Amino acid sequence: MVHLLLYIPSDTTKEDEPMAETQNTNIVKVLRMSREMMMLADEGDHERKDRSCGVLYGTLRDMAYKLRRLAEEERALHLDEGVWDVDQG
Repeated sequence: MVHLLLYIPSDTTKEDEPMAETQNTNIVKVLRMSREMMMLADEGDHERKDRSCGVLYGTLRDMAYKLRRLAEEERALHLDEGVWDVDQG
């Protein structure tokens, strides 16, 4: 089993703004996690020895792209609503 450990800096907002709302910080975490998933899929695909692993890594890549698209859509909604207060993502 593979566990992804992601470093999320504690200061993800501009210095003169209040702390980011938890919902926005979580969206940033999903965006970062999806990038990690894509990198793992690429690494696993490169090193795989059989077709069934290819299915595994292809599925991981597909899910990473889907998660990223959904998180980007949420970020856009938050930007439009004026509630996006995170500097990164």
